[in-house]
Order: sequence, then structure tokens, then C-alpha cells
Amino acid sequence: MSRATYMLKRLVLSIPVIIFGTTVTFAIIRLGPLSPAAAILGPQGDARAIRQIEQRLGLNEPLWEQYFEFMGDLFLFDLGQSWVVNSGTPAIDLIISYAPRTIWLGFWAVLIALGIGIPLGFYAGLNPNTFSDYFASFGGIVWRAMPNFWLAVILVTVLSQTEQLFGFSWTSFIVETNVVTSPNLAVLKNPTRLMTDPGQAWTNLAKATKQILPPALVLGSASMGTEMRIGRTAVLETINSKYVETAKAKGVSPRVLVWKHIFRNALIPLVPVITAEAFILIGGSVLVETVFSINGIGLLFFRAAEQGDLPLVGTLMYLFILLIVGLNIVQDFAYTIIDPRVGYDA
Repeated sequence: MSRATYMLKRLVLSIPVIIFGTTVTFAIIRLGPLSPAAAILGPQGDARAIRQIEQRLGLNEPLWEQYFEFMGDLFLFDLGQSWVVNSGTPAIDLIISYAPRTIWLGFWAVLIALGIGIPLGFYAGLNPNTFSDYFASFGGIVWRAMPNFWLAVILVTVLSQTEQLFGFSWTSFIVETNVVTSPNLAVLKNPTRLMTDPGQAWTNLAKATKQILPPALVLGSASMGTEMRIGRTAVLETINSKYVETAKAKGVSPRVLVWKHIFRNALIPLVPVITAEAFILIGGSVLVETVFSINGIGLLFFRAAEQGDLPLVGTLMYLFILLIVGLNIVQDFAYTIIDPRVGYDA
């Protein structure tokens, strides 16, 4: 089976997954206790006004008509307008407005998880039954066991009292800022500003990085512990394999042995863990952004689901599902790159 044929097959098989996910989203919003019309009018709305809103939104039409209209609009990328959160605003405009902070959060969460978890796991696997191995293993278990929402609340509490606890204020540390923002990329339109006014560019980057590090640490903590534990186990299994023993007997240098034989093969079981970051970022960002008051996609999804904003919830879920399905396909391609023995045959 060629790569193109395999890709086409995976895309076709992903269609039922997308339909199922969006159908569940529609059912939860429309068959649940939430009333978008009541959310728009608030507690002061009367029954007559609610009926008028429902008629305007098409909520009085038969449920099957609403469903097929909802699904058709999504697959044609006619994403509609927000009903409640920001009434009349196109859903895609809201997503574009909120997405940069979530992307910035996700970037650092993945970077922390990969940059700390995998190296620590590999180091522990290369030095088994040592103090560093025990320390890294214990740390991985602790980080994995702490729930995101609990760790987020604890970290917010500590950072708000740093002056009493540690003698300095986190708010004014490096740069004074309380609002989480993504870096201002407008400087890329005029790169010469990096040469003429580097201080402003670096201050902007420091401000954005400082405020995103605590929530990124919380969001990436679970993945960091998982990758450390799986990386350690994978290295230990690879070290004890026959081809590594054969390479040692042939006199292969330790550096080549680690990077060519152990490191590459130990990455294989980590591929699904790394691609599964998408699930953690999507689910965990809702909690983390809510606790840290970050106006990102997670907080937007929480507000839309809480108020029954069907077009906005449907759009976000649709994009989430497309992202996850796409990452699963990328995962299969990554397997063939890391391990040439893996092919596209059925």
C-alpha cells in the first residue's frame, strides 16, 4: 500500500469519527437542560420573549431539521455566529481572537513536557538503580499523580503570596504584568526593529513568557511524568535487547550506541504519548485557563458550553476533532520515520 493510498484510507475512515463526535455535541446541547434563549435574555426574560428568541434561532423547528442543518453547516465550514457568549459575532472571529493565548500556552506546555520528561526518563534508564534514577522516578510519579485543577489552585495561591513567602513579588518580577498575553508578532513585519529597538522586543517576550510559565507547567505536568516513566522503561528494555548486546560486542562506542541504537528505538513507544498531548491540551486547557483566568480557547469553550451556545460549541468541538484525527494520522507517519520496519501494509 502506497503512502497516498494509506492517507486516503485514513481520511475516509475518519469521517465516521467526525460525524459521531459532532452528533454527540449536538445531542448534549439540544437535549440537555440548557436553554440558549433563556441564557440570552437572562433571569428577567418572560416566556413570550423566550419563544421569540427560539423562533429567531430556529429552535422551534423539528429536531432532525436542526441536526441536519447543524451538520451541513459544519461540513461546509459555514460556522455561523455566536448566540450567547458574544451574540452576532462570527464563531471563527471569536476563535481567532482567543486562539493566540491557547497556542502560546500549548507551545510551552509541550516544550516543558518534552524538554524535561523525555531527557529525565532517558537519563534514569541509562543509570538504573542510582540516586538520580530513584529521584527522577519519584518525581515522575508525583507529577503524574497531581490533578491539574488542584496543582493550578495551589500554584495560583503560592504566586499570589510570593512576597510573604519568598521575599519578592511575582507580579513585579522581571516585568510587571497581571494579564496573560501571547507575544506581539507585529515586530516580524519589520525585523529591523529587533536591531534598532531590541529592548522592547525582549521585554515583550519576557512579559508573555513569564505569565504563561505557571499555567504551562500545570498543563504539561501530567504529560511530563508519563513521558518520563515510559521513556525510562523503554530505555531499560532497549538496553537489554539482543542487538544492543551485539553492538557492544562489536566494540561500538557508547555515544553511537546510545544515539543510534538505544535512543531511536526507545522513542517508538513514546510516539503515541507525544501525539496524545492534544487530548491533554484540549481537556486540560479548559481547567487551567479557567483557574488562571486566561482568555483562551479553553475558557471560551467552557463559557459556550455553560450557556448553550450551540454554534460556538459545535465549531470548537469540530475543530478539536479535526485536530485529534489529524494528529493520529501524523502519528502513523511518524512511526514509519522512526522505525523503518513499520510499513503501510494492512
